[in-house]
Amino acid sequence: MNQPMRKIEVDEATAQALERRAAEMGTSVAAVVSELVLLDQPPAASPTELAELDRRWAKIKAGEATIPHEKVASWLETWGDRNSEPWQGE
Repeated sequence: MNQPMRKIEVDEATAQALERRAAEMGTSVAAVVSELVLLDQPPAASPTELAELDRRWAKIKAGEATIPHEKVASWLETWGDRNSEPWQGE
């Protein structure tokens, strides 16, 4: 895709930080800036995804059991551990 480009001025420290981040990620400064801007926007969801979320929320509101917070938090704490395992569910 051939997008028109613009130059934006930043101070030296910001430029160096952006260049460092881009090098760490193996990408361009433009891609890093684009990603940072997109993080500030709500993610787009398809109508199918929204319908599924609505269906699940309706089940919760109707009283269907959910996983206790403590159990989910405990599982999340294992992320990054060599012995972490996928969620087993209830």
